[in-house]
Amino acid sequence: MLQLLSGRTHQVISAVSLVGASGEWRDCSFTSVTFGELTDAVIERYVATGEAFGKAGAYGIQGAAEVFVSRLEGSYSGVMGLPLYETDKLLRQAGVIA
Repeated sequence: MLQLLSGRTHQVISAVSLVGASGEWRDCSFTSVTFGELTDAVIERYVATGEAFGKAGAYGIQGAAEVFVSRLEGSYSGVMGLPLYETDKLLRQAGVIA
């Protein structure tokens, strides 16, 4: 997977949904992430840390793999798994927070 991402741009789409007695609210964040070129040695070292396992795309942007990212357009928190801007917006729309 990391070899496929190396030197390329990929899209990360993260959805959030809020369901309450008074309704449902949904939103998505769309983020473009570009990786620099990754050598086989870099990939092997990263995989050996165990960090790649159990993660979509075989990387966690908030961990050691953040050095792979040469460009990010969109939501950093969305790439981590919970788009905070969109979550806050839904909570406000639902009247949970002011």
